[in-house]
Amino acid sequence: MRSGDEMMQQIVDKSALDADFRQQLLSDPKSTICTELGITMPDSMNIVVHESDMQTVHIALPPDPNISEEQLEAVSAGLCCCW
Repeated sequence: MRSGDEMMQQIVDKSALDADFRQQLLSDPKSTICTELGITMPDSMNIVVHESDMQTVHIALPPDPNISEEQLEAVSAGLCCCW
């Protein structure tokens, strides 16, 4: 099984080379990621993609330590929060 970092790198690499994929990722990130990686994510999981530019800095905070059982299972399966 690939790590979350490896899966994220696959998505980032493809988005840098494929403009159509990048647009799909921006408009429907969850479906695009699931299709590309051949995975499923719980309905309750949200994916937000931010497109960086020279004027904006994005900071991703770690998840709240008080996560639900479903979220904990997704993390342990490498489906989220590892990116």
